[in-house]
Amino acid sequence: MYDVLIIGAGPAGLTAGIYAARGGLKTGIIEMGMPGGQAASTEKIENYPGFPEGIGGYELMNNFHLQAEAYGAEFIFEETQTLELQGPVKRIATDTKILEAKAVILAAGSKPRLLNVPGEKTFHGRGVSYCATCDGAFFKGKKIIVVGGGDAALEEGAYLTKFANEVTIIHRRANFRATQIAIERAKNNPKISFIYNAVVEEVLGSEHVEGIRLRDLQAQETKILPASGVFIYIGTEPNDKFLHGELEVEERGYIKTDNLLQTNIAGIFAAGDIRDTPLRQVATAVGDGALAAVAVEKYLTRLQK
Repeated sequence: MYDVLIIGAGPAGLTAGIYAARGGLKTGIIEMGMPGGQAASTEKIENYPGFPEGIGGYELMNNFHLQAEAYGAEFIFEETQTLELQGPVKRIATDTKILEAKAVILAAGSKPRLLNVPGEKTFHGRGVSYCATCDGAFFKGKKIIVVGGGDAALEEGAYLTKFANEVTIIHRRANFRATQIAIERAKNNPKISFIYNAVVEEVLGSEHVEGIRLRDLQAQETKILPASGVFIYIGTEPNDKFLHGELEVEERGYIKTDNLLQTNIAGIFAAGDIRDTPLRQVATAVGDGALAAVAVEKYLTRLQK
């Protein structure tokens, strides 16, 4: 029996683990992969306070991980399969065991949204990628296409110019949604070109990606654009595979919470990218993790009275 089980070891889950374990709660963190979440695969994080020169995403998240372990949080490296959330004892079934806790913090984060066009799944891992730091080095001297118009698309596009000879960023609108600093850096990079008001209709290739079919939304014409890699950054969706309808969510599937990150079920809290929040950054995930852990402490104190 744990005091609190945390699902997900991204910045929200790790921070919750640090606060909960340091506060004397028996704390378990369930993670199906590498601690750190999407932040760990970011080459450099420049807007997290305290690091004026920026810090590598893996380095920062590894420090979070080590700190949570130092305070006594137990890591369970398995995939969450099902949840029993009602009642005073919560049960979480993983690959090999059933774990029990008095409270649960859902911090499973989000995953890249798919284009859902022909060829995308076929060539995933063979030219289609959602992680520049994971796969960029495979495209040395090649031509790469980046799809998206937010910070991730422009920042990862700039990172990819370390390897590629040419990076083309395709955006379905006339204006980017990214911050001004990300836009300026991309536009000042001689290896980056832009195509606006266009969408990818198909990823083409035989054994590996060889190009895309592109539709101009103004002229309604299509053309083939050769490329060896397609990196997709069009937003995220919640990692909600293990959720089965008990929790209230908004229309995109993100979990609804109150101002103390409590869900509609007593003893179940949500933190970070998996919840309905206006901003998804490491800094906001950290704040969520801290608040969720403190809210759990207060919840458990009330149970004892």
